[in-house]
Amino acid sequence: MSAPEADETCRVKLRFDAARGQWVLLAPERAFVPNEIAAEILQLVDGERTVAAISMLLAEKFSAPLDVVQQDTTGVLTDLAARGAIDL
Repeated sequence: MSAPEADETCRVKLRFDAARGQWVLLAPERAFVPNEIAAEILQLVDGERTVAAISMLLAEKFSAPLDVVQQDTTGVLTDLAARGAIDL
C-alpha cells in the first residue's frame, strides 16, 4: 500500500488544514476531506504497515474490537483506492 507522502513519486499528500481544523488528502486536480475515522487510518499509512497492523494499532488506541476496526479500515482504504487517492 502506498502511503500519502511516502516518497517523492507519491501523487497524494495528507495535510492538516489548521485554518479549517481538518485533514485534507490532496491529489492531482482534486482534494478529499476524510472523516475522522479515515483521517486516523491515513495517518498510519506509511507504505510499510499492513492493513492488519494499522487495524491493530487503531483497535488498541480506541479499545475497539479488532474485527470491526479491520472491516472499517479495509472499507476506507478500498474506497480511497477506487477513487484513485491511494494505491493498495
